[in-house]
Amino acid sequence: MSDENQPRKASSVRHTRAIQRDHTKRPVTTPSAEQIKERLREIVHPATLAQVSHFHSLGLRERTLGLAVMVAFVLEMIWRQISGVCELTRIVQTEAVLWTSPVKVSQQAFSQRLASLPSELFLKVLMAVLPVMQQRWAQRQRPLPPELAWAQERYTQVCAVDGSTLDALIRKIGLLKDWPENPLAGRMTALLNLCTRLPEHIWYESDPKAHDQGFWPQILSVLKAGALLIFDMGYINFTVFAQLTLAQVKLITRAKSNLVYAFERALLKTATVRDTLVWIGPEDSRQLVRLVEVLYRGTWYRYLNNELDAERLPAAYLVALYWQRWRIEDAYAIVKRLLGLAYF
Repeated sequence: MSDENQPRKASSVRHTRAIQRDHTKRPVTTPSAEQIKERLREIVHPATLAQVSHFHSLGLRERTLGLAVMVAFVLEMIWRQISGVCELTRIVQTEAVLWTSPVKVSQQAFSQRLASLPSELFLKVLMAVLPVMQQRWAQRQRPLPPELAWAQERYTQVCAVDGSTLDALIRKIGLLKDWPENPLAGRMTALLNLCTRLPEHIWYESDPKAHDQGFWPQILSVLKAGALLIFDMGYINFTVFAQLTLAQVKLITRAKSNLVYAFERALLKTATVRDTLVWIGPEDSRQLVRLVEVLYRGTWYRYLNNELDAERLPAAYLVALYWQRWRIEDAYAIVKRLLGLAYF
């Protein structure tokens, strides 16, 4: 038997979804190192300098390892995938790093400074960068998927919300290498604009066991009237559903298998689609919502939505928009795995 007829041996190499891309269909053009440096200097450095006064208000002194220098060093570590403090210290002593000149600093001093800097400083820098990135996106002419283009014309925001747990950077750089378990750095939740694929807001909680439901007050505070919010079953909360409806925010989520509801009336019933109005929630706070059920490859998928007018949000668009929620999963995968930012 020839080798061509031999069954291919399964690969023993494990790849994350973020890295497992098909580059054969579309050639990848990688910007040069100098182009990346220039873009970081152009966008991130001004945002960093804008946080210096807050840095001082926290009682932190502007010494050799000030905020601007530390942000440059952390970006360098991420971009070049530097494995730890020892290697980075050697680099910064002999090379200019982004907007900083070579710095004579010990490994111990750098480790102590990194461990003592509040994470909120880096979050503030990121939040200052996001409006710049959103403005740049608005100047581009990139086509959107049909369902997102349709939704963008009808809603003030088209967003997805989801959370993710972070690992501690100080474990990666060796400061906690003797710990028996990998320490976690906390829990974050992001409100992602599905059209721009950029976060509109990010919230951080130092407790890695914090539940996604605990972020609802912050989420509700930034949603605009006329927005569309998409989320998975981990955020299902009937009290919040009523608050969203009161705030004129439309929602799309999956329905749990044990959903208890009372049938009101059918809007559409075919062999593959059932669109009905149902009552959910306890007696003192019952609310009317749409339950859309779709048969796909032998399985019924169920969705909840508070847009009661099926003409304003047809079932086909409702389902297609929910599956655009996966963009936020892709965003987390790219940031945490492809860019190496699982370590916050």
